Amino acid sequence: MSRVSIVVAVSLLVLPGALLAQTKGKGIRLWNLTSATISGFELSPAGKTEWGPNQTLNDKDKEVDHDERLRITGVEPGRYDAKVSYSGSKQCFVRDIEIKADAVFSVSDKDLKDCNK
Repeated sequence: MSRVSIVVAVSLLVLPGALLAQTKGKGIRLWNLTSATISGFELSPAGKTEWGPNQTLNDKDKEVDHDERLRITGVEPGRYDAKVSYSGSKQCFVRDIEIKADAVFSVSDKDLKDCNK
């Protein structure tokens, strides 16, 4: 077998895996930089109140601790408002979050607005 044939054969074996790795991202993820554990996280298109499912249910323990990341599912890239809930009955809103494909977005205490006590 010639050197060229070997290079072509190896390329055909390696290339599909490399292409798959490039096209398969980690998805959209929330990074909780608030000072508390989030027990509810719902998204709505910016300026609307069409809340989607509670994304914290995607987590093993159904909560997102401080400095933990959460995979967000069923959401297309765009601008969203978020309803953030904490244990007890505290609820806050985060307005106009830009969500990009295969990227991490964060929510911190300074982002929280219109919180009930």
